[in-house]
Amino acid sequence: MKVTLIGPAHPLRGGIANFNESLAIAFIKNSVETSIVSYYYQYPSFLFPGETQIAEGKPTYLLKVKPLISSINPISWLTTSRHLSQESPDIIIVQFWLPYLAPALGSILRLTRSRNTKVIGIMHNVVPHEKRLADKILTKYFLQSCHGFVCLSKSVMYQLESLTANPHKIFVPHPIYDIFGDKVTKSDARRFLGLDPNDRVLLFFGIIRKYKGLELLLRAMALEKVKKLGIKLIVAGEFYEDKRYYFQLAEQLDISNQVIFTDRFIPNDEVKHYFCAADMVVQPYLSATQSGVTQVAYNFERPMLVTDVGGLSEIVFDKRTGYVTQVNEESIADAIEDFYINNRESEMSANVRAEQYRFSWHAMVDSILHLAESIKK
Repeated sequence: MKVTLIGPAHPLRGGIANFNESLAIAFIKNSVETSIVSYYYQYPSFLFPGETQIAEGKPTYLLKVKPLISSINPISWLTTSRHLSQESPDIIIVQFWLPYLAPALGSILRLTRSRNTKVIGIMHNVVPHEKRLADKILTKYFLQSCHGFVCLSKSVMYQLESLTANPHKIFVPHPIYDIFGDKVTKSDARRFLGLDPNDRVLLFFGIIRKYKGLELLLRAMALEKVKKLGIKLIVAGEFYEDKRYYFQLAEQLDISNQVIFTDRFIPNDEVKHYFCAADMVVQPYLSATQSGVTQVAYNFERPMLVTDVGGLSEIVFDKRTGYVTQVNEESIADAIEDFYINNRESEMSANVRAEQYRFSWHAMVDSILHLAESIKK
């Protein structure tokens, strides 16, 4: 059995790269010969408002990675397809999350000449959060080059069903991220971050974009029922929006002394400190499919507060592993108040720990192999 994954990998950074590498590691642990075909040019600057696409430090796991793809250079598409044809893997697994990449990925797969290879698309998104005119046309071009699909949330499955009649599609929950090191004590994590060990601490983690709802959370923090609890909110991640708006909003709401902005991409070796320092992780999204942040929280046994959008409520169980709230500051504030007034952390953390088994990489690998076996070319 030979598997090739197409998608970003170190030194490219971000959630999709983390997912791609974690899946590759899972296949290797399952005794499957595995390699990654990555990008040497992924995004133009207008699609990547961050400071850099390159990760700091060394990879956590030594993988066989070939950076062959440029999203804008058709010659690289031909080079990549020739490489895949020569390798002739049993399964090609493609990470898909943005229609912009569809011309490159769809063309590479069409040009690949490997009669026995089955192509599986891992659908992180079908409809992107920031929509553009040609999204559906581009996405369909990619979908038509695949034999089957894995969706990471039911909401993505519904979107996929509206664009393709291909029957070979399954839902498998996003597995837990276990690549960020071992759990540390809350006191050690707070010492690393320079926080008071006795503070009440919430965490908003990841790249800041409008759809992630940071504004809602700041407004919830300003409500009297939350303000009187003396909570500190860590906002840890690089801004893809105008950061001045959020800084000024915190000042206007008179919560600047409660909000700690860590305005940078958090390196993998620091992630554990942010999650382990927090009492609860908050994701007040305005829209969503699924989120890797919830699966990092599961790994570090942190309760979660999510809004009832996309597939987030499929992952977090209301009043058990966290809260599923309405998309408004009042509902978010009510949940935060309940969490602290009724001392829910210990109980919810135990429930998170009990649910971890549902989100294994082993289950993802098994599901992909069974899907591929069911496809008759």
